[in-house]
Amino acid sequence: MTLPRTTLAPGYEISRVIRGGWQLAGGHGPIEQAEALDDLIATADAGITTFDCADIYTGVEEIIGGFRAEYAKRHGADALSRIRVHTKCVPDLDKLAHLTRPMLRETITRSAARLGVERLDLVQFHWWDYAMGDWLQAAHWLKEFQDEGLINLLSATNFDTDHVAAMFDSGIRLATLQTQYSLLDRRPEKRMAALAEKQGMQFLCYGTVAGGFLSDKWLDQPRPQGQMENRSLTKYLLIIQDLGGWDLFQTLLRTLRGIADRQDCDIATVASATVLTRPQVAGVIVGARNRDHLDANLRIGQVVLAGDDLSEIEAVLSQASQLDGDVYELERDRHGRHGSIMKYNLNKEEA
Repeated sequence: MTLPRTTLAPGYEISRVIRGGWQLAGGHGPIEQAEALDDLIATADAGITTFDCADIYTGVEEIIGGFRAEYAKRHGADALSRIRVHTKCVPDLDKLAHLTRPMLRETITRSAARLGVERLDLVQFHWWDYAMGDWLQAAHWLKEFQDEGLINLLSATNFDTDHVAAMFDSGIRLATLQTQYSLLDRRPEKRMAALAEKQGMQFLCYGTVAGGFLSDKWLDQPRPQGQMENRSLTKYLLIIQDLGGWDLFQTLLRTLRGIADRQDCDIATVASATVLTRPQVAGVIVGARNRDHLDANLRIGQVVLAGDDLSEIEAVLSQASQLDGDVYELERDRHGRHGSIMKYNLNKEEA
């Protein structure tokens, strides 16, 4: 079965299942370069032709640049033209107050050099603290770089509704917003979805399996105690608590398991496929260190959820509390429960 695709802009098509690159960063363990290239090529050959990375994912832009070059050797320029690589521009927190246009331009040209391209396909802009520096001026500089031909599509990540609206009001058109969106975190539905529909902006969604909590691994398991093994699990355990607690979460997992039985897949697949049904969602980003979960990732784009399936999920979620605030608002409070676990200075090279 052919994986679903969608158009973000005239002449710019992506696979609706997107391969995330953060697990290829050095902090997740040693990466064998040749094996990583083969895995990425296998992913593309299977139909997942869109890849997500970032300037702050150490070594990942270089890996994907090597993949692009090898893919062109094996399959030719026409095949390479279907490959889309989305990266991010994430100035470090301690640089925001004195960020200059040349510094930002150097960041963009460095990403292009790492990826082996003259023009970046899509750049997702992030700003850690609105009170530091001039985030809107930086966005306009990126728009200027787009006008110069350094960037094809301009996007953003983790901006809230008011700041996305301000960018559109100032003449900056965003093709997409990369946002955290899952059955456990539906904050984009509060305000952002309506703005996205009005402006023709689409969502690229991460966290659709909530760091792995939305999976068979946690079905009928007791609430974890003590320190979690990574920040992602810590973050989503807080979200589960805020929504209504472990018992409600288990009810959701059992509901997803029933749907997965009917679809002949796993809970994580149903969780991600459900996000694909939401308004303005163009794609879901799935992280992977290798091709071990490739078949499951392909199933995300193949599952067709019926109205009854979605109604069962909604019946459970109707019992949940809403998370506080707008998109990424909890995470922006660096002293709060959610924001204090974040890391804010991840660019390893000076621009």
